[in-house]
Amino acid sequence: MQIENFHIGEQVLIVAEMSANHGHNIDIAKNTIKAAKEAGADAIKIQTYTADTLTIKCDNEYFKLGGGTLWDGRTLYDLYSEAYTPWEWQKELQAYAHELGMIFFSTPFDKTAVDFLKNLKVPAYKIASFEITDIPLIEYVAAQGKPVMISTGIAALSDIEEAVNACTRMGNQQIILLKCTSSYPAPIADANLKTIPNMKETFGVETGLSDHTLGITVPVVSVALGAVVIEKHFILDKAIGGPDAEFSLEAAEFRLMVKAVREAEKALGKISYEMTENKRKNQLFGRSLFAIEDINAGDLLTEKNIRSIRPAGGLPPKYLNDIIDKPALRNIKKGTPITWDILY
Repeated sequence: MQIENFHIGEQVLIVAEMSANHGHNIDIAKNTIKAAKEAGADAIKIQTYTADTLTIKCDNEYFKLGGGTLWDGRTLYDLYSEAYTPWEWQKELQAYAHELGMIFFSTPFDKTAVDFLKNLKVPAYKIASFEITDIPLIEYVAAQGKPVMISTGIAALSDIEEAVNACTRMGNQQIILLKCTSSYPAPIADANLKTIPNMKETFGVETGLSDHTLGITVPVVSVALGAVVIEKHFILDKAIGGPDAEFSLEAAEFRLMVKAVREAEKALGKISYEMTENKRKNQLFGRSLFAIEDINAGDLLTEKNIRSIRPAGGLPPKYLNDIIDKPALRNIKKGTPITWDILY
């Protein structure tokens, strides 16, 4: 699978999610993209909706947030009015990202947003966790023929299956399921990263992580479990505030995450039992059989006068029992490696 010039699976795609972290100032948005690039992000992702495409203006109990979120007491319409990224910015932000050599894509929340992004020729789409049950939307996105990332933060196993089937039904096999915990911020104990390889095995698709935990531990661990995409909220400065500021990384911490992820990739390497030059060199410091006291010709070798010690040079220790009680053919000085020619 390829997103622009990036080959998914060859290296982890690190996505900086800007979301609402622009304070409704396009200069802040551009500076955020630049800072994300400098911090090592491969891609910048935004969200394409308005309050009116995502919900309705209503303040009854259905549309008020509660239950211990960061946004308790606010209406959905009010929250999304603050959090949305103006559509008139998006072409300009895309051009700026491309100028910096970054991938630019978005999360659409309805068909009008998909059409808008299609005109921008985005190379991929993201389905947010809370839209995973909107099968008509997923089908419409999949029909664009681009890679589709799907967050699974509120999904039952059956919901994930339906979302994957919606893509394949439209002839789109370019699916990346993102393990996600839809808490803001999410407790590390709820990350359940072992789900990442299980989703890959269960659905036969690529898998990754959309992370809302604090810090960088969860993204780094996800690499060891097969994540091919890591999405993390990025903010220029938490002083900007906004709905997502609390669980977003600033540049310094994001840079540390990127460094740790790249180091984790290197550490994983490949399955290899190859005898490298370094291994051969270090074998010189392995154990072997040596005389640990002077032995006269004709004396029997015993566990008192020979032993397995470092370095190499003598017989491998596995031959110890084969040579015990065998006579020495000649005098053996303490510190001499035991070899077949001095025994028989």
